[in-house]
Amino acid sequence: MVCRKCNADCQRFGVHRNGLQRFRCPVCKKTFTEDHKPALAGSYLSLDRIVLALRLLLEGNSIRSTERITNLDRNTILKLLVSAGEKAEKLMGRLIVNVPVRDAELDEVWSFIGKKEKRVRPEDDQNLGDCYTFVAIERHSKLVLNVTIGKRDQRTTDVFVEGLRHATARTPFQVTSDGFGPYRTAVVTTLHDRLTGFAQLIKVYRAPQDGEKRYSPAEVASVEVVPVYGQPDPERICTSIIERSNLSLRMGVRRFTRLTNAFSKKWENHAAMIMLWFAFYNFCRVHKSLRVTPAMEAGITDHIWEIAELLA
Repeated sequence: MVCRKCNADCQRFGVHRNGLQRFRCPVCKKTFTEDHKPALAGSYLSLDRIVLALRLLLEGNSIRSTERITNLDRNTILKLLVSAGEKAEKLMGRLIVNVPVRDAELDEVWSFIGKKEKRVRPEDDQNLGDCYTFVAIERHSKLVLNVTIGKRDQRTTDVFVEGLRHATARTPFQVTSDGFGPYRTAVVTTLHDRLTGFAQLIKVYRAPQDGEKRYSPAEVASVEVVPVYGQPDPERICTSIIERSNLSLRMGVRRFTRLTNAFSKKWENHAAMIMLWFAFYNFCRVHKSLRVTPAMEAGITDHIWEIAELLA
């Protein structure tokens, strides 16, 4: 580096607290730091520290545990999360388009923001309370095709299925969902020109016994298959892959852990974490049964991405 005052060649002079190289002029004794290049969200942190913080969040750590491990302020971590989530959402929208699909599975994952739905008052922010993550996954490649976050109603379902149409190619495919009623009109109306069949897999749960109502999962008494449109192949009516994906989401994102205080307090942070998780799931996380990432199996990428590539 050349001194900005006397144009003499500077010498190395230690390292700045953020990891950047410092220089000192041997003539005028002025010190300088190499040019700052914000890596994410205007932060001058090194890319390694940013990736470490995001990786901890993606491995089920809470904001405060990440703060303790990385020595980063929680507000800094949240800013990085929101910025990374925005990049992940744009990446998914740009690359997950016109994907050939054989079987698509649809489901919703429950969570809440700020407080439970029964605690929400009319004067509260209506983003508080129940929050559902609608997920569509391709059964064979395990690729997450579309994600929509909102209330469990017809409007959110319509937006979700419209996003699924944008993500899939015009080749015919079969769709299986759970028994949620709005899927019937949304799927048939939006995807009728590319459906070979659409069926709902409805699980009937047995009434819980004493002492099991709150903490134990409900027991499935029977499963009913309801054909809705076309001629769905009975052998391909399945929601096992999407249910397993839901488990991965709950295991990998601390905000979905039940009976803790790690739930999201703001809609923006919740949405950013979900989008970052699914981008990580598609492009960076090797699926055990596939031995490659879902994006590689679907032919979208040719290598396993690093988290830094999601942020580029």
